[in-house]
Amino acid sequence: METSFLKLIEHSIKEHWHLPSLTDYEGAEHNYKDVARWIEKLHILFEKSGIRPGDKVALCSRNTSNWGIAFLATVTYGAVAVPILNEFKPDTIHHIINHSGARLLFVGKSVWDKIDHENMPTLDGIIAMADYSVLSSRNAKLAETAPRLETLFKTRHPEELQIDDIHYRTEQPEELAMINYTSGTTSSPKGVMLPYRSMWSNLRYALDQMGYTPGEKLVSILTMAHMYGLAFEFIYPFASGIHIYFLQKMPTPKILKDVFADIHPHLIVAVPLIIEKIIKSRVFPQLEKFHIKLMLKMPIIGGRIRHKIKRQILDAFGGRFKLLVVGGAALNKEVEALLHSVKFPYTVGYGMTECGPAIAFDHWQTFRPTSCGKAVDRMEIRIDSPAPFNQVGEILTKGMNVMDGYYNNPEASNAVLSPDGWLHTGDLGILDPDGYLYIKGRSKSLILGPSGQNIYPEEIEDLLNAQPYIAESLVIEREGKLVALVYPDSEAMKQHKISRDTLLKIIHETRKQINQQIPAYSQIARIEIHDEEFEKTPKRSIKRFLYQ
Repeated sequence: METSFLKLIEHSIKEHWHLPSLTDYEGAEHNYKDVARWIEKLHILFEKSGIRPGDKVALCSRNTSNWGIAFLATVTYGAVAVPILNEFKPDTIHHIINHSGARLLFVGKSVWDKIDHENMPTLDGIIAMADYSVLSSRNAKLAETAPRLETLFKTRHPEELQIDDIHYRTEQPEELAMINYTSGTTSSPKGVMLPYRSMWSNLRYALDQMGYTPGEKLVSILTMAHMYGLAFEFIYPFASGIHIYFLQKMPTPKILKDVFADIHPHLIVAVPLIIEKIIKSRVFPQLEKFHIKLMLKMPIIGGRIRHKIKRQILDAFGGRFKLLVVGGAALNKEVEALLHSVKFPYTVGYGMTECGPAIAFDHWQTFRPTSCGKAVDRMEIRIDSPAPFNQVGEILTKGMNVMDGYYNNPEASNAVLSPDGWLHTGDLGILDPDGYLYIKGRSKSLILGPSGQNIYPEEIEDLLNAQPYIAESLVIEREGKLVALVYPDSEAMKQHKISRDTLLKIIHETRKQINQQIPAYSQIARIEIHDEEFEKTPKRSIKRFLYQ
């Protein structure tokens, strides 16, 4: 078994040389051989510009083929990749560049328009992600080399780059591969140091478990600046010979419907919010019809109806895919119950940036609904609780995937990493006797009831989000009472001609109905309409700390 991450990348390039690899949807397409040639060109650029192995190279743009190429070129050269969310504010981008000590920055146009090179003194230069031209430089060699890159490449490879020319280095397991800055629900960004052992272990697990074949297709929906999207929508597909399409647009249900119908992907990796919106808009309205509800209760006819529902959901995702992988948060219970009832091929995983990201997963055929699988290979999970099967406690994990710590932040590192290697995730959950993990919420979002009872706001939010005309919600504590902030589903309101006054009445009834389902100590005192979408992390989780 190959134990080098970079050798797995090398093998994929050689094995799939003539296959399509990276495509910008409605844009340029690259075969694996094209990717290899551009990697070599960027190696020349790094070398001639004086970039050394171990130097930091930052990437900040929307998902594109060139982002993927720049990332692969960085790690195969021996530099440390620093992915940065393009949605970050300029001050945050400046801070990350300076904190990491990055020497080069690849940027998209929207990022270039808002940042200031003068505020990033460590940078030798800024390179356009679109064509790798130099936008700004303090390095004369960089400015001189970039325009001559094609000539330098042809001089080095007069016969063109061939398969036999591909020989990437073999990394050390503890060597630093990347620094990935978090954008969590409860704090400002911290630089997660991920060594190659973590990168290899995550990739190895995906290769062993997911079973996709060369030439199959995937639509990249999640940002590659976050580990979930990077690991499972780019690194794993690339290492498997999968053809990756980069959307480069906000993944709205309408856009995804058209893209899925066009590409017919075999694998879909997403966060719950995206999946829930598609199913709620395409399937749920049909299920509300009286005759459908009646027929679902009939043994034979009900089975046929469920088959049709499954077919309808499959068609909504392009009709050809083998698996829907959900991560980043728990699925809405109502949506998950539907998927399970129609035997839909879905599974929910659990991870975090600090584990690069995989912690728990399971194949869809053995997956248990409402769980997020079992510990992945080379990882352990335990619950910090005297009764982990039924008493909620903090989820702890240990193993090859775990980070080395936070870059230049020993205090934060020591706060989450125990001396014996256990990572404190900050998430709450239980383990069943078979090792399946069930998430109950975040320890930092836990609310204490009037008599010390534990209130998990995520469970109340799940009930709220299942209601008509509510897109998403956030439950917070104010003056000892629970208040629910709800962001309305404007598309559904428009479709059914629901006014704001009518919405207020519906929400009032919703509060009463939900309070009947939950204990007295966790009941909602009032519901407030929040007119703007909540600010999100890359996993589409609400940044709770902004609304406390």
